[in-house]
Amino acid sequence: MLGTDFRKGSPNWLDLGSPDTDGAVSFYTGVFGWEFLSLGPEAGGYGFFQVGGKTVAALGPLTEEGATPAWMLHFNTPDIQETAAAVTAGGGVVRMEPGDVMGEGRLAQFTDPQGAEFACWQPGKTAGLGLTSEVNALVWAELHVPDPVAAVEFYAGLFGWRSAEMEAPGMTYRVLSIADGDQEDGSFGGVAPLGEGTGNEVSRWVPYFNVADVDATVAAVRGGGGSVLMPAADVPEVGRMAWTADPTGAVFALLAPDPRM
Repeated sequence: MLGTDFRKGSPNWLDLGSPDTDGAVSFYTGVFGWEFLSLGPEAGGYGFFQVGGKTVAALGPLTEEGATPAWMLHFNTPDIQETAAAVTAGGGVVRMEPGDVMGEGRLAQFTDPQGAEFACWQPGKTAGLGLTSEVNALVWAELHVPDPVAAVEFYAGLFGWRSAEMEAPGMTYRVLSIADGDQEDGSFGGVAPLGEGTGNEVSRWVPYFNVADVDATVAAVRGGGGSVLMPAADVPEVGRMAWTADPTGAVFALLAPDPRM
């Protein structure tokens, strides 16, 4: 599972682009019990969702023309210029060129060859999230695309990720791991064929949040005006999970991990 010892290719930041940041604060603090720390007008309305004073995600207004509400996963890179060049060489698109973020680090945003958007963060003063894998924090990162094999090849070219195939009902699931260390210990996410089991027809990265009770959290999502895309279900040797969306349509998933995992 995810940690905060970020290495090349580790998910190290997560933020939500929303057309209604006030509404997003109300919704997510209600669903997860997060606290919100605004960075003020000088940060363009950006701020941090926190648990016990540790940042678990961030929030800001939509800034790209035509952008839709979405959670954006960021991956650690020691050289963001090199990563941007590798994205282009691999057939992806650089949507936002690498740039400095107030000395905290360097940021760039990309789209992979199958249309899934992601970002990279080169740490400066800020390494990344302060808490992962714990309850109400990011625990898994999942990519849904038409061609998982091509996706694995593309991202391996960027980060050196390794993958392991796992048979699941009706599909082959590919577990992703960073390049360094033990492969199982370095796993952080997976790749699934587009639309399998979720009704999802858009290539995208989906963040999974660890929750103590999936059913109770699904009820909180509905109570806050969100929607359920995939009802809560038990997945053998994984845990209980559900796919949901906030009131503006940003997709995220919930997971109560199997305690044996």
